[in-house]
Amino acid sequence: MNPNDGPAAALSDPPVTVLVVDDDELTRTGLRALLSAKPDIDVVGEAADGAEVLPMVERLRPDVVLMDVRMPEVDGIEATRRLRSALADPPKVVVITTFENDEHVYDALRAGASGFIRKRAPSRQIAHAIRLVAAGDSLLFPDAVRRLATARPARRDGAAGRAALLTGREIEILRLMAEGHSNQGAATALRLSLETVKTHVGNVLTKLDANNRTQAVVMAYEAGLLGAGPDDR
Repeated sequence: MNPNDGPAAALSDPPVTVLVVDDDELTRTGLRALLSAKPDIDVVGEAADGAEVLPMVERLRPDVVLMDVRMPEVDGIEATRRLRSALADPPKVVVITTFENDEHVYDALRAGASGFIRKRAPSRQIAHAIRLVAAGDSLLFPDAVRRLATARPARRDGAAGRAALLTGREIEILRLMAEGHSNQGAATALRLSLETVKTHVGNVLTKLDANNRTQAVVMAYEAGLLGAGPDDR
């Protein structure tokens, strides 16, 4: 993720509403306290398990769910899947994790989470992550996602078939997305208009049947469009 590419929230905008989900009460309390100190973020509720997420989201309608990936009953992966399957307009999901190389994080990204962040990250970084995904961008750490993707067995059957529909320009856009560029960053790199890049990104998501940019990047790794090295272009 390039923080300079991400949109900045204006204090005049409505606050971003957040549901905090973690089985550890101390973690939930700490996250609520840290985030509630931000004038543009409103923590509207807490859940102790993934089983509580869907009914609470239906009731509270948060913009973002800050979701623990490991929980004893229903984990963050399954909770994310339930949101995606049950709701026409699900909230964005940011996974919070102790270790960024946790294989469960990758599964959560596959399920449609917009990104992940470590629990021990400074509060300003967690707040930035929430603002970023609420604005429709991705929270992507290219090196970490590459490591997670290439450490997994290849699953290229469905992904490869969908990836075959992409044009050369769309693959270029997808590779820039994998490097952490925003739409504006990709437009600058390719000398295209922002609207043209947005159109290409929309086509990529549609053709890959991806919920967001992060999931599209995960699918690109599975389809073999992106390699393990930093210079795979």
